[in-house]
Amino acid sequence: MTDSTTPPGPGTRHPGHLEVERQRAADLQLRIADRITAFAGSMNFVYLHAVAFALWMLLVEVDPWPKLTLVVSLEAIFLSTFVMIGQNRQSAYQQAKADHDFVAQELELKTNTELTREIHRLTVELHSRVVDAAGPGAGPG
Repeated sequence: MTDSTTPPGPGTRHPGHLEVERQRAADLQLRIADRITAFAGSMNFVYLHAVAFALWMLLVEVDPWPKLTLVVSLEAIFLSTFVMIGQNRQSAYQQAKADHDFVAQELELKTNTELTREIHRLTVELHSRVVDAAGPGAGPG
């Protein structure tokens, strides 16, 4: 386990991301949306559509444009929804990371402040001991 002073090792995931992923993994609808979004953002999706539309235009319909336009428009509506779901997921990751980082930075600031105060206290104590040990009237050597 790493703390805020230990740099993450290779393959280490941000705790904020892990929490968002855990929540998303628990929701079937979000898992389905993630899979569709992953496929829709791939070159396989592009190739599949290029072949499907070419076959449709060449082999299925005599006048493919009205139905093809309808199909492509409906698909665009659904895909834009999946893009927004993906953006919401990314926003949730960013927010979870920012929240975690804020807490970690606040803890580090508190620790640094306590350390600085303790160093100051020890410096004052050391100074008073050195001055007291040198005796009255002892000036710099």
